[in-house]
Amino acid sequence: MKKVFKWIGGTLGAAVVFSGSFVAHEWYANKPFYFNNLLNRDLIKIAFESPETLTSLGFLESMGIKGHNALLDDASLASNQQFFDKAKVLKNSILQYDDTSLSKDEQLSKRITLYLIEYLEENEPYQYHSYPVNQLFGVQNGFPSFMQGQHQIKDKQDAQNYISRLNLVDEKFAQVLEGLKLRESRGIIPPKFVIERVLEEMTNFVSQNIEENILYSSFNEKIGKIEALNDEEKTILLEQVRSAIQNDVTIAYRSFINYFSELEKKAGTEDGFWRLPDGDKVYANALKFFTTTDLSADQIHQMGLEEVARIQAQMLQILSAQGYNTDLGFQSAMDQLVSDPSHYYEDSAAGRAQILKDYQSIIDEIDAGMSDVFRIRPKAGMEVVRIPEFKEKSAPGAYYEQPAIDGSRPGRFYANLYDIKATPKYSMRTLAYHEGIPGHHFQIAIAMELEGMPFIRRMSPFTAYTEGWALYTERLAWEMGYQNNPLDDLGRLQAELFRAVRLVVDTGIHAKRWSREEAIDYMAKNTGMAMSDVTAEIERYIVMPGQATSYKVGMMKILSLREHAKSALGDKFDLRDFHDVVLKNGAVPLAILEELVNEYIAEKQTQSL
Repeated sequence: MKKVFKWIGGTLGAAVVFSGSFVAHEWYANKPFYFNNLLNRDLIKIAFESPETLTSLGFLESMGIKGHNALLDDASLASNQQFFDKAKVLKNSILQYDDTSLSKDEQLSKRITLYLIEYLEENEPYQYHSYPVNQLFGVQNGFPSFMQGQHQIKDKQDAQNYISRLNLVDEKFAQVLEGLKLRESRGIIPPKFVIERVLEEMTNFVSQNIEENILYSSFNEKIGKIEALNDEEKTILLEQVRSAIQNDVTIAYRSFINYFSELEKKAGTEDGFWRLPDGDKVYANALKFFTTTDLSADQIHQMGLEEVARIQAQMLQILSAQGYNTDLGFQSAMDQLVSDPSHYYEDSAAGRAQILKDYQSIIDEIDAGMSDVFRIRPKAGMEVVRIPEFKEKSAPGAYYEQPAIDGSRPGRFYANLYDIKATPKYSMRTLAYHEGIPGHHFQIAIAMELEGMPFIRRMSPFTAYTEGWALYTERLAWEMGYQNNPLDDLGRLQAELFRAVRLVVDTGIHAKRWSREEAIDYMAKNTGMAMSDVTAEIERYIVMPGQATSYKVGMMKILSLREHAKSALGDKFDLRDFHDVVLKNGAVPLAILEELVNEYIAEKQTQSL
């Protein structure tokens, strides 16, 4: 426990860490002496109740503690309610601390934590307004990805823990199924296409040969690297994995397949949250949470329309200068660009391998040139890998996975290589900067490594900040000269246009009652993206209402704050200082980010007097 305190908080001095009675007091007291100890303690307790979170964080293994790696999270309804109950207890504990007794940074931690808890309280009546099993995420594809990507196997115990988790998967699926049935009883049923997608995914998963199943193949690959295991031991372990897949895993997936096959008969083709009980209220809450603003759906929709028009005009100028005919409008010009085979890699295994290699080169190149605009850098490395093939058909174009806290796993940029035409060469730089450096990897890895920062601020889920930052860095890379090729700049603008279109279609679907087909048509006509990407994106917004609006809202706010700081400070403005302010406080709501930037401006102005 002492080691955990030292790792997670960074706020206790050495004498405090090794004082057993003091640590015991901080762990059990209703009001710990140090405010950050309260926050860290309660987050530690939550983490310790989530074996999968502990595996993902990857810090206990270095202490020789591995028992959690044999277990899976409790996904029961009772466990879900306990989370809300614990949040209320934490709120009461936080409110015991008067602001005057806290440092400036502790006051900020208090505000951020209360912000999150109060959102939970507001959303508790609607906690089941979600589709926890869908074409993008859920236990049905999250479990295999977790086991392949995050359950490390370095010795026999790790291998046995892996098998233990396979044996428990039918229990976890049964708990999730309990929640699905409760949602069904309340009229929270996914649209028909969602059910069709997950049924196809799960049916394909259970019908493949055992040797091709990612749960078997990844295990086989991992134990193959353990020199301490002899061939006989490896054979026995592989047989145990085979048996667990044939029995526990298959039983779990069959239970879902049977349930969704019946649920499909009740599902409709209307897609927006407006169709659900209290759906309008739930969507308004989602917009508030994801943008951390009070912008209405109508305001966001109009903002999107204006940004679409502005960005398209810039893109048409580039297309015209590159010899494309723009007389027939944006869609026609983009069709010409998209149909040019020179912009794509070979549709083969070799072509896909080259994409990953080129992504890594792009990231390595820009990583070497960051000192002019950044002082702070993450210690964790990062790598580019392919999204697992079993789920890439319905997965997004890319995503980022945070590194392990103990350094045992780097940050990862996952690229979707299902449709070769969804990766045009002119879009690759922008995507690499967004998902990797200086985008998600810089922001998320730096936040995780901040010394003295309470854990909740290292991991706070403010999407407008995190995705706004990643989108902002796409433009930053262009400003630094890394997209000098006009088509690379076009790719940057197309990516920004894509986020502007999201403002229109997300609000269109969930507030203005657009159908899935209407949204797909609008996005296809206004982005020039591959139809496979357009379809996957629209279907994503349907199951994740509001989330897609956070990117552009966050980017526009960060840019406006930067311009404000430039204007206020003149030649005293240093971009490295601005980035320090943005990155060294962890993810925050946009209003708080504005306060932090204004404090930085005032401090610089005072220094110059």
